[in-house]
This record gives sequence, structure tokens and C-alpha cells, in this order.
Amino acid sequence: MQIRISWPAGNITATLDAGRPTARALAEALPLASTAHTWGQEVYFDTGVSVSRETDARQVVEPGTVAFWTDGDALALPYGPTPISRGEECRLASPCTILGSVEGDAGLLATVRDGDPIRVELIEQ
Repeated sequence: MQIRISWPAGNITATLDAGRPTARALAEALPLASTAHTWGQEVYFDTGVSVSRETDARQVVEPGTVAFWTDGDALALPYGPTPISRGEECRLASPCTILGSVEGDAGLLATVRDGDPIRVELIEQ
């Protein structure tokens, strides 16, 4: 399953694991519009989707991971260190459900500004 995440300065495509209950719940809520927040080298935004954290949630992830932060009903898109990272790792605020990954250069997320409008839509296969 692929989604497109767009903001005023650009967009990225991400592939999600369609077998994950959280990914399916997110897909059912698309398209959605939200407001971007930044936290170090992470972009996150509210999805309006409220689900339980899946059992294999992780806090330290690779750059470009698409994670669902259940504490904030938000998608979290880390592309580098956050304020609580140790060294260069991507450390999320708390364990998150891993949904998939960004295609291409996750560094494009550096062009997202706090307060930017965000749109997420399903790419029809």
C-alpha cells in the first residue's frame, strides 16, 4: 500500500505494510489534512485515527521509517536525530507502531516547517 504525503515545499511517497491493522485503519481515514509539527529531525502530525499500540512497537528506528505514535494519534516521520536521540539515531518520543518506510530520500522532510499544512492520500494501485 502506498501513500503520498504533501506539504507546501514538496512531497514524498511511502510504502506501508497492508497487513498491519494500524496501516489499514489509517488507509480507511484517507485522504486527510493536518498540520505539521517538527521535533528535531522528525515531522509528526495528527491523523484523527485512534488505535492501540501494536505489540512490536519500537522507539529507535531507521531514518525514513513511517511510524504511528499512538500517544498522539499521529504519524511520525523521523529523518535524523530527535532531541532525545543518543548520537545519530532516530529515537521517537515513545515506542511507535512501525507501518513502513519512505521511498527515496527521507531528507526531503527537512523542508517541512512547523505549522505547514500536510495532506496524506492513498495512491491507487
